[in-house]
Amino acid sequence: MDKNTIYHFVGIKGTGMSAMALILHDQGYKVQGSDIDQYTFTQLGLEQAGIKILPFSPDNIHAGLTIVAGNAFNDDHPEIAKAREMGLKIYRYHELLGKMIEGYTSIGIAGAHGKTSTTGLLAHVLSGISATDYLIGDGTGKGVPDARFFVYEADEYRRHFLATSPDYAIMTNIDFDHPDYYTGIDDVFDAFQTFANQVKKGIFIWGDDQNLKKLTANVPIYSYGTSEDDDFRAVDIKRTTEGSKFDVVHNGKNLGSFKIPLFGEHNILNSLAVIAVSYFEDVNLDEIRAELLTFKGVKRRFAQRKVADMIIIDDYAHHPSEINATLDAARQEYPNKEIVAVFQPHTFSRTIAYLDDFAKSLSKADRVYVTKIYGSPREKSGNISSQDLVDKITKDGGLIEAENVSPLLKYQDAVIIFMGAGDIQKYEKIYENLLNDLRPNVN
Repeated sequence: MDKNTIYHFVGIKGTGMSAMALILHDQGYKVQGSDIDQYTFTQLGLEQAGIKILPFSPDNIHAGLTIVAGNAFNDDHPEIAKAREMGLKIYRYHELLGKMIEGYTSIGIAGAHGKTSTTGLLAHVLSGISATDYLIGDGTGKGVPDARFFVYEADEYRRHFLATSPDYAIMTNIDFDHPDYYTGIDDVFDAFQTFANQVKKGIFIWGDDQNLKKLTANVPIYSYGTSEDDDFRAVDIKRTTEGSKFDVVHNGKNLGSFKIPLFGEHNILNSLAVIAVSYFEDVNLDEIRAELLTFKGVKRRFAQRKVADMIIIDDYAHHPSEINATLDAARQEYPNKEIVAVFQPHTFSRTIAYLDDFAKSLSKADRVYVTKIYGSPREKSGNISSQDLVDKITKDGGLIEAENVSPLLKYQDAVIIFMGAGDIQKYEKIYENLLNDLRPNVN
């Protein structure tokens, strides 16, 4: 790493990119970046840190820069192309991450689902106990002096996590996702197997995942879950409207009781993974207990607020397994309220691949509304529409547009969950503004 250069992030508002920029800034490096003008939820942290954000332009590129290229942009992007012409040093995001974790006790969190929530929880617990650098896929990054740990989200998309070789890895699941890149579950498994081969000290896997159980490695593999044969097991689980409580048993030894102010079975599993890896680094169990109690969650993962008489939940869920987890959590916290889902399908290829599974998962809500499919820079159209999904859903609702969210206004004292990885927050904001206008005096 070079303190005489300026690290210029092409696509600095990306969730991983903004987190990385914040870490380098905290560590005393000079940082700036460029992106689209449209406001994103990652922008506030960059602005608060005083990091300069420029509109995309080849004029941003000059001598003295080191380029960090976001993975959403190809080499023909005007800024990246100019940097190449000038012979500037260029890192892809995942390549620089591989350099940044060197010299720490590094822990990479991988999985088709649950990466961000687990990374956020582990970062919270460890940073409350010992100096910890962390990169979370919700745009949150932190660098601290003399850090012992580096906790980071290890993204399997296009095999990017293979640029890193952590001391430990937590693997939450192996599932077929990113159908625009992976050819099927065997291809995904191959990527995780390669990643497992690069781990230096130990791997922690969810014991119920049959694909994870097939992994081999040159380091010990420990399972966590609720089955008798798991190495770290949650027992005596109690789920209430206040959160969850459970005991942890490791190799027949009861490590005591733990409480989390979180909802859904997936958060119990995430907590088990955090407890397990912390245990192997000799972190005090009582300190872990205390830190678990104060975790508030990560951005865009079951983030909620009350507006008028309604509970509004914002969630990144864009895969059937994630939708299941989100609805399970909502049922736990609000067992007596009507649950209304507003879902934005993310990419045409994913919608085609999971059409029936999406319908099955969404039908666990009481009412379901579906927006237009949100494409991607690589995939702007496809042979499917949101109506195809609506036709398979068994619950009342239907298509909904940002120009007319009035169907949602008929619900009272209910929970509305806006789910998606695109611009679903646009719908959320329009609905919230209407709600404030129509029911301003409701407490």
